[in-house]
Amino acid sequence: MEVKSVFDDSFKKYGQVLEGYDFSELFQELSKLEIPEKGISYVASIPELESSMVYRQICEEGFGGMPVQLGVCSGKNDRLNCLEYHKGSEFNIAKDDIVLMLGLQYEIEGGAYDTSKVELFYVPAGTGVEFFGTTLHYAPCGYKGGAFQVVCALPKGTNVGNAELSEVKTPESRWYLGRNKWLLAHPDSDEAKEGASVGLKGKNIVYDYQEN
Repeated sequence: MEVKSVFDDSFKKYGQVLEGYDFSELFQELSKLEIPEKGISYVASIPELESSMVYRQICEEGFGGMPVQLGVCSGKNDRLNCLEYHKGSEFNIAKDDIVLMLGLQYEIEGGAYDTSKVELFYVPAGTGVEFFGTTLHYAPCGYKGGAFQVVCALPKGTNVGNAELSEVKTPESRWYLGRNKWLLAHPDSDEAKEGASVGLKGKNIVYDYQEN
C-alpha cells in the first residue's frame, strides 16, 4: 500500500500536525524506558511525562483545559489487527519514525469497517499529530521494521480499567472495550481471540516497507 505523509492534504480529514510545542523533555523521559523486544506495550499514564513542562500546554492549548493523561505506546508492529476510536481527540507524539494506519468512523457500514479503506501515513521522528475523534486508529508500525516509542495524550481515564455498561441498547455498544474506548477487531487478531468484537472485514493489512 502507498504510504503518504502526515504533511499531505490527504491527512487533514484524520487530524492535524501539531505546531508550537517543544516535545524534547518528553523524549528525554522516553529514553529511560525499555522497549519490548517483541510485540507492543501500552501504559496509559506515566507521572514523569505528566510532570514535564509541555504537559500543561497540552492540557490547556491542546485539550482546552480538560484533564489529560500522557502515556506511551512502544515496541514493534507491522500490521493493522484492530481499529479503535474515542469520544475526543488523541495526540500521538513520535519519538521515532512511525507509520499510522487510519480510517474514518463514519465509514463504518452495517456494523463493519472495510479495511480496504485504510490509509497509511508516515510520521517523522519528533513530530506530533492530533487524531480527531472520528478517526479510527490503533498501534503504530515502526518505520521500515524499526522499534518505536510514541507518547499518547488522551482525556484522563481513557483506556483505564474496563468499566461495565449498565445497559447495552445501542449497536455501538458491541465495540465498547473500556473507558472511552470502542474497538473493532480483525478476526485474525489476538484481540478477537481474547473476546474483542469483530468489526473489521477484508485483509488484516501488513505494512511491508520493502514494497514502498
